[in-house]
Amino acid sequence: MNFEASRAKALDKLNNFVENNLSEYSKLRNFDYGPDNRSNISCLSPYITHGIINEKEVIKKSLDKFSFAKNEKFIQEVLWRTYWKGWLELRPSVWTDFLIELKKIKGDFQNNQNYKNAIDGKTNVECFNYWVNELKENNYLHNHTRMWFASIWIFTLNLPWQLGAEFFMQHLYDGDAASNTLGWRWVAGVQTQGKHYLASEWNIKKFTNNRFSNIKLNENAPPKISEKKYSILKQDFTNPENIDQNNLIIFENNLCFETSDFQNNKFKKFYIISNKNENRCIKLSEKVLKFKSSLIQDQEQRFKNQSIDCEVIDISEIKKIEKAVGLYPTIGENLDYLNSNTFKINFLYRELDQNSWQYCNKGFFNFKNYIPKIISTLN
Repeated sequence: MNFEASRAKALDKLNNFVENNLSEYSKLRNFDYGPDNRSNISCLSPYITHGIINEKEVIKKSLDKFSFAKNEKFIQEVLWRTYWKGWLELRPSVWTDFLIELKKIKGDFQNNQNYKNAIDGKTNVECFNYWVNELKENNYLHNHTRMWFASIWIFTLNLPWQLGAEFFMQHLYDGDAASNTLGWRWVAGVQTQGKHYLASEWNIKKFTNNRFSNIKLNENAPPKISEKKYSILKQDFTNPENIDQNNLIIFENNLCFETSDFQNNKFKKFYIISNKNENRCIKLSEKVLKFKSSLIQDQEQRFKNQSIDCEVIDISEIKKIEKAVGLYPTIGENLDYLNSNTFKINFLYRELDQNSWQYCNKGFFNFKNYIPKIISTLN
């Protein structure tokens, strides 16, 4: 497991996966062979999350290799994150409530030994302990393993899902507000009310090739209950007109301007935003902060190689930028900071998101019916 923080390395990983491993993806994707053998999955999410490569590039590359029918499962997985983001954009209070709940729960659990054992990998569940250490060491977990992990955390260790979502955000290179928060809610049974995900010994053994023993889990736990209902808010994702000659603000989710929808616009200067832990509700690990910083430096260097005027600034310095538009950071810590400090920025939305988020009002099974329509709009 090696995530080198550059667009060049991301493209290498994408090209290698498409050429050598994409053909077997749908058949093998659910197997976790361990961190030393990830050839059955793409491991592109840390780069897609930060916009170093984007979904459009990944999907186009896969379709250049195989037909949509052969690629359908892979394309669905690529667009899951797009779906989760759209779902949360239509219900932003889910993120706000999560942070409020997390703050209270952290106070209640700060001295809880069960919680401490979980984050230190010292529980009675061998595979869980292994994954805790793998997460801290590699800042990545297989998607199937994330589901097992969350289920064990919630239903076997009896810990609040909010603390688990925080733990993932602290350590995952691909952590984002939507995928992480909504994924944990789904496992708990509060995302789709009454439908939870229960990890089982046989399933873990099958899809890890019997790498673990001592898997004693609560396999009969009921789903968690939430009384909260979230109505869909009508949102406008229309781009402003006359954006040329503005300064452009770039956040950590759009770190490859060269492939953005706005690459042909004429901006005066580019400001890349760095967001340290001081302005985050969830304090990220040093390794995750360094990964983000290195990706920002990679974008900065690519700008400089093209003699483009750019500057990396802390998010607290945004107020000094005049006449600016910004690539939309999506719901999360960056947008929270802007809103809490009443910074008004005209946002630019990606065409992929504009075309996708309108179909995020219901579940993913409804969304995936529109995937052929969505990818037909990718130029």
